[in-house]
Amino acid sequence: MKKLVFLLVIVFTFSALAQETTLISGDIESGGFGGPVLKITNINSENAVLVGGRGGWIINHSFVIGGGGYGLVTDVKAKATDSIHQYIEMGYGGLEIEYIASSNDLIHLSMELLVGGGGVGYKYENNDGFNASHNMNSFFVLEPSIHANLNITHFFRMAAGVGYRYVSGLKSAVSTNADLSGPSAILTFEFGKF
Repeated sequence: MKKLVFLLVIVFTFSALAQETTLISGDIESGGFGGPVLKITNINSENAVLVGGRGGWIINHSFVIGGGGYGLVTDVKAKATDSIHQYIEMGYGGLEIEYIASSNDLIHLSMELLVGGGGVGYKYENNDGFNASHNMNSFFVLEPSIHANLNITHFFRMAAGVGYRYVSGLKSAVSTNADLSGPSAILTFEFGKF
């Protein structure tokens, strides 16, 4: 019996001294945000504008796990089609992770990565206006970006940044992986608890 008590004391002593190592330790502070995003880019060798939104869960004012979605809102001519009145329809989105440095500073940096997918097809114009989409094809997208963030109020921030959209896996006559890939200038409006 004494040996069993001694063994239990040793086991509990070592388990009390051992500390679990975790990515995030201590008290966890949570926040969240959402807001619209504007991206100015180049698609099929034409200037283009993407509009969308993003949101996420903020952990300890530093890490964000969330998502975003973006769609093409300008007319970009489709390639290799039989009409000059055919334009690309494109959208993409996915999981977004972000690291925010010194979140409480008036101006601070953040790095973001979007991993997801999208689709591209075309719409055509006739006398009645635009008709429905045709030949939607999917693709994989990876988009890293870096942002300068400005704390305007406790619940509102603006971010201006640059990113690069890598597209792969697209098999379409209206565009290529290279034509959909490219740099973007990004403006984000964020509302929430930071």
